Amino acid sequence: MPTGVALRAVRAQLFEAADRVLRRAGPSGLTSRAVTTEAGCAKGVLHRHFADFDAFLAEYVLDRVERMDEQAAKLRESAGTGTVADNVTDALIAVFGSVAVAIVALITFRDELRARLRETWPAGVPVLTEAVELVRDYLAAEQDLGRVSGDVDGLAPTLIGSAHLLFADRTGPAPDREAVRATVVTVLGH
Repeated sequence: MPTGVALRAVRAQLFEAADRVLRRAGPSGLTSRAVTTEAGCAKGVLHRHFADFDAFLAEYVLDRVERMDEQAAKLRESAGTGTVADNVTDALIAVFGSVAVAIVALITFRDELRARLRETWPAGVPVLTEAVELVRDYLAAEQDLGRVSGDVDGLAPTLIGSAHLLFADRTGPAPDREAVRATVVTVLGH
């Protein structure tokens, strides 16, 4: 890799490589060597930009959480359109069809990563707590429109937990849309 490459480009390249390795090999296969090999760069590139591998992983997780902002905006904009069950179903499939399930396993797998994340993310698992906020904000908007009743602060984590269980086996086939929708309808009660 040429010197002088912008940090942002290196970070993006390494994070995208981490996505691929994590999906393919799971948390135990996600090593600095695997990431740099996948990214097509020398191992020293990662260590030039991050204090150590756990610092890289913490930045990676937080970057993937930030990417959920786009999904959150899209979901909020859908308030009042379509059906609530379809909108939530699509959002859950987008969240859990991404690398999110593997990231949850990664955070569970690595004690030092959890400790690093606690420095900036004081409670919960970053991907899951962000997903809860995404769904809660949407349900609150729908509640304001009279399309959802009930306690959105309770419904949102129930939906995320239920969806996580549906998608938890990252090595098996993902649940089909109807299975996810059936869960959403059951939790929402409509």
